[in-house]
Amino acid sequence: MDLAVIGTGYVGLVSGTCFAEMGNDVICVDNDPEKLEKLNNKEVTIYEPGLEILFKRNIEQQRLKFTDNLKDAVLSSEIIFLCLPTPQGEDGSADLKYVFKVADDIGSILSEAGDKDFKIIVNKSTVPVGTSGAVTNIISKYGLKNFEVVSNPEFLREGFAVDDFMKPDRVVIGATSDYAKNKMKKLYEPFVRQGNPILEMDPASAEVTKYAANSYLAMRITFMNELANFCEAAGANVDLVRKGMGTDSRIGKRFLFPGIGYGGSCFPKDVKALVKTSDELNSRISLLELVDKINERQKHILVRKIKSHFGEDLTGKNFAVWGLAFKPNTDDMREAPSVVIINDLLDAGAKVTAYDPEAMENAKRFYLGDKISYGENMYETIEDKDALIIVTEWNEFRNPDFAEIEAKLKNKVVFDGRNIYKPEQMKELGFVYYSIGRQPVNV
Repeated sequence: MDLAVIGTGYVGLVSGTCFAEMGNDVICVDNDPEKLEKLNNKEVTIYEPGLEILFKRNIEQQRLKFTDNLKDAVLSSEIIFLCLPTPQGEDGSADLKYVFKVADDIGSILSEAGDKDFKIIVNKSTVPVGTSGAVTNIISKYGLKNFEVVSNPEFLREGFAVDDFMKPDRVVIGATSDYAKNKMKKLYEPFVRQGNPILEMDPASAEVTKYAANSYLAMRITFMNELANFCEAAGANVDLVRKGMGTDSRIGKRFLFPGIGYGGSCFPKDVKALVKTSDELNSRISLLELVDKINERQKHILVRKIKSHFGEDLTGKNFAVWGLAFKPNTDDMREAPSVVIINDLLDAGAKVTAYDPEAMENAKRFYLGDKISYGENMYETIEDKDALIIVTEWNEFRNPDFAEIEAKLKNKVVFDGRNIYKPEQMKELGFVYYSIGRQPVNV
């Protein structure tokens, strides 16, 4: 099929590349000249494992192209995917100005060209319920009838996005006509050959499905963080509790790992947006309001442990931080707990040196700038520091040389926000060790 993907951010670039990998001709549109130059020079503009190989192969096979010409892309494509940013507004709602602007541009383009070939315009961005109807109204004002707006939410995990797209748990298609449903099913059938379902529903239900899934997972994480804090107070071990819960088939094992709060581009924004929409519809989801508040509070918990150990005034203290990205296998710093933790440390008078395998450039450009120092590698970062703080669970941090850590740190003190080490191991090695939901050792 001939496809257009409008927007080459995280969702757009992964979607366009994976569609091309299945033999479709894909033209991706963006209005950022610098980004387009990189993409046309076969340079991947995001960090996502497994993407670069598919990206370069499909450019070489001329199935994947990049342009700033929206008109050509719209007129030459059967299906047009809107993969546009929907940033959080000041009131917590999703800002749809980019989606609505492109919808208006598409309406104008199709109007000038004449209402000829049927076009399917697909909302793949995460958008509030009712957006498909709003986009339909924007395009309809040009007197067009030969189109349909479909909701097809993405369910991509950063760090696993290529696998998630190529082998999805499910595909959700929110459409009204059989024509659009059948076209979308034909497009996605190669991705579900193992039998995973393609779910057909109305656009509003598809839009809610995306928010509901992310908000439920955010709620699970938040519950485990609250439970972990309780376990510490009660003298229990959250790891054992988690195992006891996870073996219950009604609960399952996933998203039960406690930590220092969720971040990223999806969970924080989607929870707030669903809360805002529920408010507007006078059907308030109060539970999610609490989830959001608890998650923000959890981001401060590691610094509370640090102050409990070193004192409220951290002036003169110098800490090493391993991990900046909100999760491993990404360079995404959006809503990352590391930003809150580091700012808390700086506010208390401390100095910070951080290391992350992928996210340091993003941290420098957008969040932390030159407020902190950056290490060349994980061991250089800890040289002569008062303690090590683990924020992101990158694999390279899981089995370090503890003898080197002991030799380089001023004090054998580790604050582990991701529970990547075993307390009994740290006790035997002689480290003072604080984690989440487990009793500290050697304190």
